[in-house]
Amino acid sequence: MLDSLESLEKIKVIQPVNVALQHETLPALRNMKMPTVAIVGSMNADYTIVANRLPMPGETIKGNEIRILPGGKSGNQAVSAAKLGAHVCMFGAVGDDANADFLTGALRESGVDTTYVRHVPNCNSGATVITVDAQSGENTIVYAPGSNSQVDIDYIQSPSVQAAITNAKVLGLCLESPLESVTMCARLAHEHGVKVLLNNSPFLDTLPQDLIRSADILLVNEHEMAQLLHISEPDSGDWDSFDWKHTLHAMHEFGFNEAIVTLGSRGSMVLDYADNSVHRIMAQHVNAVDTTGCGDAFMGTVLACLSVDMRLVDAASLASYVAAYAATGFGAQASYGTVAQIRQFFHL
Repeated sequence: MLDSLESLEKIKVIQPVNVALQHETLPALRNMKMPTVAIVGSMNADYTIVANRLPMPGETIKGNEIRILPGGKSGNQAVSAAKLGAHVCMFGAVGDDANADFLTGALRESGVDTTYVRHVPNCNSGATVITVDAQSGENTIVYAPGSNSQVDIDYIQSPSVQAAITNAKVLGLCLESPLESVTMCARLAHEHGVKVLLNNSPFLDTLPQDLIRSADILLVNEHEMAQLLHISEPDSGDWDSFDWKHTLHAMHEFGFNEAIVTLGSRGSMVLDYADNSVHRIMAQHVNAVDTTGCGDAFMGTVLACLSVDMRLVDAASLASYVAAYAATGFGAQASYGTVAQIRQFFHL
């Protein structure tokens, strides 16, 4: 792998640095009056079943007992950031069903501020149905937005929500909320100097220009990146020998000077156009139990790091540990670790 990378100009291969886990300013953020990390988006109840394998189309297979766990991409990201010590404020909507208190309660237990979460009458909270392969930890997910679709313009424009978002240090967005609301949040943050990290997931191959202009950093996986930039994936699946320098310039032309491209168990790439550099972050390898929410753990970590002005490459380095740790536990939020737990697990 290293030989293939050496032929590419200015690509730096980085083993995740232990010093990122020793960043002592993270726990102190809880003392700040305004949220350091604002996250607007989804909260879902995850109905999860583990089976010996994933079913084929039209096939019924037997699984174990169903578990109901707190999830949702944005809720997961909030918990991940909060467990690292960041002061996190969640913005979104739950319904008036039993899952509403379940979801907000789980966030609060992890240290997330849920003051601004909207409760929508006569509406179910968001939910997902997840099947997990007991052998590989891979999963399939079906998403029902429910109350997440009620994170509308009126909610975003309420004075208290606007004030809290625009006083944050960094804003995290994904696309499980209405696109017009996501775009408005990005624009509000951008106008007030709040750094915006956009996770293009669930993936859209076309993004509003206003959203692109307002977001600072894009987070996508390798397949999403290829579709978004209309770049062919390597036939062999060898992303190590992929032309990442071309991708760096294509990403800039698309509208992002900074981006992280995750490669699953192979790590991630950090693209920095201003520095004309591409950094390869090596993955931490663990025995995966369940990969549900690992990508959200990664993004939550990046948000926490950006809130204390860590470099993007160092944020991605720390995120490689946090995401790997999450794969060793069952569920999404339930599998996330604190700095102390992650240090102990990796013997750092």
